[in-house]
Amino acid sequence: MQALPPFTPDLSAAFARCQAPVEQAHSLPPACYTSAGLCDVEAATVFGGWIGVGRADMVPEPGDYIALDILGHAIILLRDRDGVLRAFANACRHRGARLVDDTGNCRGLKCPFHAWAYRLDGTLAAAPRMDEAEGFCKSDYGLHGYAAEERLGFAFISLAPPAQPLDDALGDFADIHAPWPLAGMVTTRREVLEVACNWKAFLEVFNEYYHLPFVHRDSIDAVYDQPDPAEQTTGAYATQFGATEGTGGLLERQQNQALPPIPQLKGRAASGVRYTWVFPNMTFAAGTDALWVYEAYPLGPNRCKVVQSACFPPETLALPGSDTKIAAYHERLDAALAEDIPALENQQRGLRSPAATQGRFQPLLEPNVARFANWYATKMMGEARQI
Repeated sequence: MQALPPFTPDLSAAFARCQAPVEQAHSLPPACYTSAGLCDVEAATVFGGWIGVGRADMVPEPGDYIALDILGHAIILLRDRDGVLRAFANACRHRGARLVDDTGNCRGLKCPFHAWAYRLDGTLAAAPRMDEAEGFCKSDYGLHGYAAEERLGFAFISLAPPAQPLDDALGDFADIHAPWPLAGMVTTRREVLEVACNWKAFLEVFNEYYHLPFVHRDSIDAVYDQPDPAEQTTGAYATQFGATEGTGGLLERQQNQALPPIPQLKGRAASGVRYTWVFPNMTFAAGTDALWVYEAYPLGPNRCKVVQSACFPPETLALPGSDTKIAAYHERLDAALAEDIPALENQQRGLRSPAATQGRFQPLLEPNVARFANWYATKMMGEARQI
């Protein structure tokens, strides 16, 4: 592994520029998108607390599980017999064999190598012939667990013991998103892809309006009005609402395929889309009729894994012919990505230039990105003080 880079006075000064008010703030320094050493620091620091891993309905029923691979951690996310969300290391406590892949449903977990068996709460249920090992006690060999919780239908885990309760980290997240029935939204598609850009850059483009007339001129730009100023939040997230002409969940040419509005939405919330970035790695758009979610995970400084989820209210899914219209929403997600990815990969090439420097933010069109840069710089500077 490459040695961690020194936190030089220049880098410290660059981070300080990210911590100014949005009208004065600078973007993250290019090294944050290209340095393998800083990528290593991020893994322990920026990803050292709660992280969003998508929608909790990945595992809706008791016994449902999904294998996740995040920053070198192999994880089993599952629903136990009591319906509680749990996360365990995907490694047998005998000699480390991987227990499961993909998704499924089980009454318990059984190692394919030597048949050690675990209950859905992670405790060891059976270990063939281990009674012959002196002093062996099954209660000592349960699966390694991670903190796992769900809020508003989103799943969160912590790869290290969490420094603070999840609700303290989220602050007023639930209050600001109360108009949308997020907890009951149902995932209709979950797609995984890789993009040749830094994970932060992918999340940034989802959270800013500035690029719309240039990257999405003929696809979705005309749908979006000028956004409202970003909310001042108390948690580790940023959010901004903007009105739309029609639904933000469809392309300009698809607006005749619009699904009915979410019944519970009222007032300003029923007129547009709220874009939210839950730090560090999960972002979503809560619209008038749908919810779309992205997670991004580093695969090194110049590549990331992206997970896309599309979600709809159960009332919508029950409507006759909803499948056809939902396919149009999926098409919109794919079309926007097909325009964003070349722009992101081009940006990544530019960031690797020795001449690349920090830029400035457009205060109304990029406040979520500026808020993240401030949060990220604060986290990284905290690490600097410990080195």
